[in-house]
Amino acid sequence: MLNYMTVREAGEKWGIGGRMVTLYCAAGRIKGAEKIGNMWLLPKDAEKPEDGRVKREVQSGK
Repeated sequence: MLNYMTVREAGEKWGIGGRMVTLYCAAGRIKGAEKIGNMWLLPKDAEKPEDGRVKREVQSGK
């Protein structure tokens, strides 16, 4: 368990809420995340997935 962190720890590390981390885990967006009972465990070196809700500004060719 030393190489894993909880949803709360990941949220604090990435600056997001625990619910968002849980949603990323359930969607399979965090590589190596495992559900043990009702708790998600994430590798300590896991990277924050890109937030798909954020739109990027597109440059127009005009």
